[in-house]
Amino acid sequence: QVQLVESGGGLVQAGGSLRLSCAASGRAFSRSSMGWFRRAPGKERAIVAAISRNGGITHYADSVKGRFTISRDNEKKIVYLQMNDLKPEDTAVYYCAGDSNAILTAVTTDASAFESWGQGTQVTVFS
Repeated sequence: QVQLVESGGGLVQAGGSLRLSCAASGRAFSRSSMGWFRRAPGKERAIVAAISRNGGITHYADSVKGRFTISRDNEKKIVYLQMNDLKPEDTAVYYCAGDSNAILTAVTTDASAFESWGQGTQVTVFS
């Protein structure tokens, strides 16, 4: 497992940008597929983006394609979520998650497969 701490959330006007960071500790980071999830008020947790162990494969929810970019720095043990052209419907608590059992050539997207979770960071987009 890895320990995860998110940062970078905040209040932003629609059309603006934010970059979320997820700092990991522990040896399992480089062999972990990583993901960003979000839980909006009154809605279930949903995947936003995910990235494979070496960053070669990414996955995005349809609602964020073309606006969000996930990336990772295995040396620094950080996963990023660059969010551009933010919309009020992006308002949610964003969580970072890690799956240390992922194989190299796959990206994990099923929430139940992630065993490590951060505490979440709030993103609020106003119009």
